[in-house]
Amino acid sequence: MWLLFALGSALFAGLTSILAKIGIKNTDSNLATALRTIIVLLFSWLVVFVVGSQRTIDLISTRSLVFLILSGAATGASWLCYFKALQLGDVNKVAPIDKSSTILTILLAFLFLRETPTLWMGIGVVLLAAGTYLMIQRQETKTPNDKGNKSWLFYAVLSAVFAALTSILGKVGIQGIESNLGTAIRTIVVLLMAWIIVLFQKKLPLVKTIDKKSWIFIALSGLATGLSWLCYYRALQEGRASLVVPIDKLSIVVTIVFSRIVLKERLSKKGMVGLLLVVTGTMALLF
Repeated sequence: MWLLFALGSALFAGLTSILAKIGIKNTDSNLATALRTIIVLLFSWLVVFVVGSQRTIDLISTRSLVFLILSGAATGASWLCYFKALQLGDVNKVAPIDKSSTILTILLAFLFLRETPTLWMGIGVVLLAAGTYLMIQRQETKTPNDKGNKSWLFYAVLSAVFAALTSILGKVGIQGIESNLGTAIRTIVVLLMAWIIVLFQKKLPLVKTIDKKSWIFIALSGLATGLSWLCYYRALQEGRASLVVPIDKLSIVVTIVFSRIVLKERLSKKGMVGLLLVVTGTMALLF
């Protein structure tokens, strides 16, 4: 069953990137992150009350709560970096780096969760690294969103690092906890973190400048994120982190397809080879 939830997570995560890219086109990325997190929070707690898991909140141990908070903080940092990178660069360049967090996750899972990597995992990691490198190479022709600089790369790398930490901390935090409740608690931390940054940067007045189209896509990206999270942490609770994470990263296929259709971002020949390597490497991780 965890496999179906992992695939669902990949689908909704892939849609999130495209919806968010459109939503933050004319909006400050940190403000958009804070706004969309409200949608995620409302959705996640709605599910908690629907399944009745709020009744188990007093059973959460201090250890689990600490790790859920740390996981939420890592998620918030990853989101802020990821959507800043999306605002500065092309989706088909930013997404591969973010998904390369799989490599670091496998390493951390080995060090802290004692999940022993196999030979196939080693092959998968090599293919992922090679594919990611090819996908972020300069395009043969500039795309409409090409800003002509590499500032997006810094934020994309940070996003990947924090995403890897999120998976490991989240895996520990949701042990013995209903997955929907764990997701909802983490989201509170993300929301607080995002709004503290917005208030600190004095970006709140910019809410008045957000157009209707941006509001719609920010809301839709938040909803897609909520669905992805619920699937992801249910899969993470039932399956191995070193297997769930790679499947979730197949969302890059959804992202690349929709970036071509919706955003008109075209992959170069090297990028196509890179995408093939990333997918092949991801599949190798599942053996």
